[in-house]
Amino acid sequence: MLTVLTGTGLSAAAGINAYIPLLLVGLVARFTDLLPIGAGWQWLEHPVTLVALTVLLCVEFLADKFPVVDSVNDVVQTVVRPTSGGITFGAGASSVTLEEVATLGEAASGDGSLWPIVSGVVIAFALHIVKSLARPLINAVTAGVGGAVTSIAEDVSSLVLAALAILIPIVVLLFVPAFVFLVVWLVRTRRRRKRAKATQREGAGTAPHPWTS
Repeated sequence: MLTVLTGTGLSAAAGINAYIPLLLVGLVARFTDLLPIGAGWQWLEHPVTLVALTVLLCVEFLADKFPVVDSVNDVVQTVVRPTSGGITFGAGASSVTLEEVATLGEAASGDGSLWPIVSGVVIAFALHIVKSLARPLINAVTAGVGGAVTSIAEDVSSLVLAALAILIPIVVLLFVPAFVFLVVWLVRTRRRRKRAKATQREGAGTAPHPWTS
């Protein structure tokens, strides 16, 4: 069960930043024994992969710090983040035993089953959608100033979540209520802004014309 939580935490982190959990998994698997990944995922710890992920992470870090550019980046990441989520969940759960897989209704081992990859894609995509919807709202409320601060907070959150998923997987369970709270906040904020805009438009439409007053 802990390996499933590890995969869940890693894929959630990938939905926030695609490259941080991928790079962390590769580094941890290469230099420690904390995360023994299956043979099908060992390419993540190859030096070429680690260098490529480092470069991509730097590009992502810069692109996500500027208004408008961050929204364009989110569009590009619509494919990248879910893909990263599938890979990280698959790698994190690659040591799942036959009994654990059977519990989830599967008949194959962790390396041979598609459920970890599909689960990771879905989880990362959900986080990506929330992030993509929240960023323009934050930019609008803060006149673009809050975007960079929020991006740094997201990067830190992705790193912490990925690290906790590897070191203390049970903590990932606390992420669920936090995510629900974020979704509720986002929906309510968007509704308030829509009502405010509608009120402004109604007020502008009923205001007397200066030539007729």
